[in-house]
Amino acid sequence: MLKPEFIQRFSLATLNASCQQFRYPGRLKNAGVLIPIQEGEYGLEVVLTRRADHLYHHPGQVSFPGGKCEPLDANIIATALRETHEEIGVGVDEVEIIGQLGQYHTISGYLITPVVGFIPKHYPFQLDSNEVAEVFSVPLTHFLNEQNHLKVQVSRKGMSHKIYFMPYMTYNIWGATAAIIKDLVSHLK
Repeated sequence: MLKPEFIQRFSLATLNASCQQFRYPGRLKNAGVLIPIQEGEYGLEVVLTRRADHLYHHPGQVSFPGGKCEPLDANIIATALRETHEEIGVGVDEVEIIGQLGQYHTISGYLITPVVGFIPKHYPFQLDSNEVAEVFSVPLTHFLNEQNHLKVQVSRKGMSHKIYFMPYMTYNIWGATAAIIKDLVSHLK
């Protein structure tokens, strides 16, 4: 899939609800993540991070750069861009925002808005080692192949919901990150 076709899909399609049917029963805290896309040797790639192993919440898990909204953030896009800059060093003015996906409820009470944007090819990432252990990219074609999407039905606090898994090489991409990728794929098809 070429970059112009990717952009056109965001400008022409209506926004679908998240594949995640779980709805947090209490008050939600707003958060924004960036789905960074870049051109690679074999087409478009999705840039992901692996969280630092010493973190209290979700250590070592694969995620998108992002986090909770702060009072000084003008909007959810500003949150996603600020967090991306803090975590992996991508400048706010170096991201070409093309759209967003449906909001996602987490079991920990966050309402995540995924923002989609292009970053320059071969970007020289600068990691905040307090938050990020590694940055890597996955060919978009890997995610577009739905044979790479696995799901498990689980129960938590008497509620049943699906957890998605999308293994790639030595990485186990799962939970909110995998569900957001599932939403991206659904939007692109």
